[in-house]
Amino acid sequence: MIRSWEGFNLGRRDVMIFIMCLCVCWVGYLIQSPKLLDEVPQKLVLDEVPQKLVLDVVQQTQTTVNNQNHLWITLAKHILSKKSPKSNVVFSPLSIHGIMGLTAAGSKGQTLDQVLSFLKTKTLDELNTRASKLVSLMADGSSSGGPSLSSANSAWIDQTLSLKASFKQVLDNVYKATCKQVNFLNKADEAVVEVNSWAEKQTNGLIKGVLPADAVSIETRLILANAVYFKGTWKEKFDPSMTQDSDFHLIDGSKVKVPFMRSYYQKQLVCDYDGFKVLGLPYSQGEDKRRFTMYMFLPNEKDTIPFLIEKIGSESDFLERYIPRQQVEVGRLMIPKFNISSGFEVSDMLKELGLVLPFTTGGLTEIADESLRVSSINHKAFLEVNEEGTEAAAATTEVADGPSVNFTADHPFLFVIREDVSGEVLFMGQVVNPSVH
Repeated sequence: MIRSWEGFNLGRRDVMIFIMCLCVCWVGYLIQSPKLLDEVPQKLVLDEVPQKLVLDVVQQTQTTVNNQNHLWITLAKHILSKKSPKSNVVFSPLSIHGIMGLTAAGSKGQTLDQVLSFLKTKTLDELNTRASKLVSLMADGSSSGGPSLSSANSAWIDQTLSLKASFKQVLDNVYKATCKQVNFLNKADEAVVEVNSWAEKQTNGLIKGVLPADAVSIETRLILANAVYFKGTWKEKFDPSMTQDSDFHLIDGSKVKVPFMRSYYQKQLVCDYDGFKVLGLPYSQGEDKRRFTMYMFLPNEKDTIPFLIEKIGSESDFLERYIPRQQVEVGRLMIPKFNISSGFEVSDMLKELGLVLPFTTGGLTEIADESLRVSSINHKAFLEVNEEGTEAAAATTEVADGPSVNFTADHPFLFVIREDVSGEVLFMGQVVNPSVH
């Protein structure tokens, strides 16, 4: 029997995949029971990961890093300028990369070539190797004083579907994904509940109901999901007694009162460029080589976020060129506390950027004994930033002498959270109104 859906003729050999990306980032002290951190399921512990994999992922060539960062900057530019120019935004390139890697593993021919080209990767083997290293990069480091990390993948497969051995091997060995058979045809509601329960558990209850009740249909055969969890504490904490309300200037010229974290006349990672400043706030590090930092890109003028987005998107090596590497004395540092979440459908955006074949009839032929196509990709993220952190540790960066600068983030700014040794970007986004949660 042939069914019509969104202009496609859907028969037995044209069924759908629903894909989710979820990510959570906590920065600073979280006002919940510390026990929660011990309850993050399926967390890959650093001691369980061969140290060679961790070393490999932090020794990527500069070209690879620049290519990947340029891809994510292009994606960010599209999201920030076209999808949400006046909204708080947070998304995870790492999570989207994981989902697109699985899509590549399920394709061949022109579809595979298009996905690899989009991901700036030459071969599927190269992509799988990199994906495996990224799983290792997200190994939990909290037991040794580093961030609490996890990256989980899961697949829900219709009981009528037989996966190809090659795709099942990628799920098991590269992405460490859990797999479960479900009945999409007769028990779609139960499948939705199960998927949402998994997402909520992986994100410590912060992302709920990510899969709408009507997202699963009789044509659904496979759901793929990736969840990224990150909780970091500042290497040098802010004093909560110094947090005070102050004006934050919005894009439309109005202003809101929000709490600002403050410090005065301390050494910070700051660079002052033509038209913008960049601040680096390192997280406490563990005993391994990984170094995680949040970077804030603050335009000098209150209404010039579009200018900064254009500048970032015009230079493929922007992050490597402009992140601060030396500490300078900062006379006044003011950063708003913020707690933001955002969610969006990724498919249309990817199509606009040239990735179309996985969404077309029979686009994915290497997943199962039926040809599949991606029906939708949904991404949802949460980010919280506040004062607290661990006690200050010895600085590892060089301190440069010179006149003090101020960094007052009282108007819209961009942010990036990345692992500095490898250059991998975990989260990107913008804050345009910290009073909106």
